[in-house]
Amino acid sequence: METSPIPVLTVQTAPFDDQRPGTNGLRRKTAVFEGKKNYLQNYIQSVLSSIDLRDRQGCTMVVGSDGRYFSPAATEVIVQMAAANGVRNKEGWIGRLVIGHNGLLSTPAVSCIIRKIKAIGGIILTASHNPGGPAGDFGIKFNVANGGERLSSDYPSILIFA
Repeated sequence: METSPIPVLTVQTAPFDDQRPGTNGLRRKTAVFEGKKNYLQNYIQSVLSSIDLRDRQGCTMVVGSDGRYFSPAATEVIVQMAAANGVRNKEGWIGRLVIGHNGLLSTPAVSCIIRKIKAIGGIILTASHNPGGPAGDFGIKFNVANGGERLSSDYPSILIFA
């Protein structure tokens, strides 16, 4: 087993039936992400697991948000889970996560950066035009290596793990 400055924890959890991605990702009330234990973690894990491990090793991913409520906490979870899931090379060195200042990157900016630096993809924390806040909406999108949204035909690979 590799030594790591931060121990990797394996958490037993159960799938959530309502984690079927809709138009370009998963959008729910913020309270669902905050209130259901491991809800965010399960979905992030399903997104990461849908990427072949060989492709994750040493890869670069982009993470950005529109700055809405809950984004800082979600970004922290994404960083931890990406490190635990092999966003690192075969020698155990961490790959790269490119994150906007204070986590802020618009969807078009994430798309542009993915293409420019040849990242494997990017996670975007946004619920688009829907209102945010504790009583508002929160969403998670995953854009692929061409900077575009994941095709709906790819969603079964996420659902296998969700």
